[in-house]
Amino acid sequence: MVKIVFVCTSAPELNGHPTGLWIEELAAPYYAFLEKGYEVIISSPKGGPIPIDGGSVSPDFFTEASKKFMHDAEAVGKLSHSVKLSTIDFGKGDIDAIYLAGGHGTGTDFVDDADMKSAIEGLLASDKIVAAVCHGVIGLCQCTTSDGTTPLVSGKNVTGFSDTEEEAVQLTKLVPYLLETKLKEQGAKYEKGGDWSSQVCVDGKLVTGQNPQSSDGCAEAVIKILS
Repeated sequence: MVKIVFVCTSAPELNGHPTGLWIEELAAPYYAFLEKGYEVIISSPKGGPIPIDGGSVSPDFFTEASKKFMHDAEAVGKLSHSVKLSTIDFGKGDIDAIYLAGGHGTGTDFVDDADMKSAIEGLLASDKIVAAVCHGVIGLCQCTTSDGTTPLVSGKNVTGFSDTEEEAVQLTKLVPYLLETKLKEQGAKYEKGGDWSSQVCVDGKLVTGQNPQSSDGCAEAVIKILS
């Protein structure tokens, strides 16, 4: 059975700004993968309950997948009792993909996480899938290729939350860095779609989505590689 590990933020705030996981970015791929019969594990850096960004359950952004998730006892149970990332053995070879969900909380705990770094680098080196959407892409910026110095995203076609989208939500001064700018600085071939429209990049086994609206497309890209 295909096994996919989601990684969600454990951080309820970013420099004093209340945030957490943007629930759509977990809910949409969660159900897409379950429909395919995949085994799904929900993890986080600290383990335990994963905070949800209130904005993602507000009327304008509470998608059908998000509503389904929040009324799904099994799903909410996994979210409330997430597996601590450091306890997952990515070296056994039975994990097919890691999927980094977004939300501004990632700006707190995806920036420098040794367990996440090791998992991402190890999976890609083993020809497994690494996927990240929106601010989840922050988790890739700490990673390098096998030489230990070249940024993992260097020369790769990737996307992530754009600088104009960050300006629109007025959090440019709180995030650790502007993600689009950071990816370009690391030598990535950054591809930007329209603000708040789906944009997904696939480069080998690396899959990235620009924003919450890319959640479905990002999941579909992972499924296509696995099929």
